[in-house]
Amino acid sequence: MAVPKRKMSRSNTRHRRAQWKAATPALVPVTVDGVRQLVPQHLVRAYERGLLRPEG
Repeated sequence: MAVPKRKMSRSNTRHRRAQWKAATPALVPVTVDGVRQLVPQHLVRAYERGLLRPEG
């Protein structure tokens, strides 16, 4: 693991953290029990297999 050799200033730390943004997951339409649902792409297989149940 990389270890910094010097202390980073508070300003630089906060500026670096402010650049990070979370992206919303891409939603894919899936038909479960005859009802079309939008689910995250990485969970499509779980919904198709019946491991996850759609809410309401």
